[in-house]
Amino acid sequence: MLTPLKNSYCVLVYPSKRALVNKKNSNNIHSVQVKITITMISHRVKVQEKDSGKRIDILVSEKTGVTRSQMQRLIKGGLLLVDSRTVSQNYRVKAGNIIVLTAEDKKHEQLIPEAIPVEILYMDRSLVVVNKPAGMVVYPAAGHSRGTLMNALLCRCKKLEAPGGPLRPGVVHRLDKDTSGVMVVALDSGAYYKLAEQFKQRTINRRYVALIYGNPKDNSGQISLAIGRSETDRKKMSTRVRRGKEALTIWKTIERFHGAALIEAKLKTGRTHQIRVHFASIGHPVLGDRAYGKKIEIETREREKLTFPRQMLHAEALGFIHPVTGKYLEFHSPPPDDMAERIKQLRG
Repeated sequence: MLTPLKNSYCVLVYPSKRALVNKKNSNNIHSVQVKITITMISHRVKVQEKDSGKRIDILVSEKTGVTRSQMQRLIKGGLLLVDSRTVSQNYRVKAGNIIVLTAEDKKHEQLIPEAIPVEILYMDRSLVVVNKPAGMVVYPAAGHSRGTLMNALLCRCKKLEAPGGPLRPGVVHRLDKDTSGVMVVALDSGAYYKLAEQFKQRTINRRYVALIYGNPKDNSGQISLAIGRSETDRKKMSTRVRRGKEALTIWKTIERFHGAALIEAKLKTGRTHQIRVHFASIGHPVLGDRAYGKKIEIETREREKLTFPRQMLHAEALGFIHPVTGKYLEFHSPPPDDMAERIKQLRG
């Protein structure tokens, strides 16, 4: 059971910051002090027998909604204690352990409903399945405070009560900004945890289609290269890492073109940027992907230049067991217009 303790407050004062004050007929520059108040909240959790053996960053992330990357920073900063002592992020909890976490209170963060068009493929009291358009971020983050899928869903669903944090309630998986296709979002706690468990156990059926650069030698295959954070660019993922995580992509060729191919890819794991990284690693990056491979333009059989304004990757199908009814559901979405048009042009 997670118990919030008494709030504490941290006040940071930045002295003598110079700011330009725009007044009519005045070019005066004044010194100002900026005072920022950060609210910290403590959480206390007693480890139950059923959670014994779990990694502490995974367990506390599940209980609080704090992301694992944030958890790791808090652990390194000594803001997480187990039985009044600091531990490493890979510590395995034991039944009876008392965990106290002190973190920034995110309650002031508020998801704003916005009347943004989004295609709903299915919705009931427990979950909603959407067809996310390319160019839309899933939830608010740095640089994308508005206009996200979650802003749109709050407007459509009126209330989002699932765990996951104030800005991403119910998000059990996500698609990159420029990847289109089928996504599921939980609407309550029960659905959230049961869907998350299916993703964890890898029983979710996820099928993508992509236009890739060049033509693979084989008609089908699998890529099993481990994926981790790039050691040269921390914003990117890579297969050239010392400590990567298991990753498996199964693929087959649907159609071959001059200088490109349409492939189907099934994810057996869910690593960040998995399909994009895997195909770039074998010399066939997703066309239009500016991060991996950078194949933005190719020459057609008629020697015409064909450009790709965004990564040609689409989540075509998503299948899962409904968390309440227990029935298997599968949803499909054809490639969006921009991708369909490129396929037509490649066919000539």
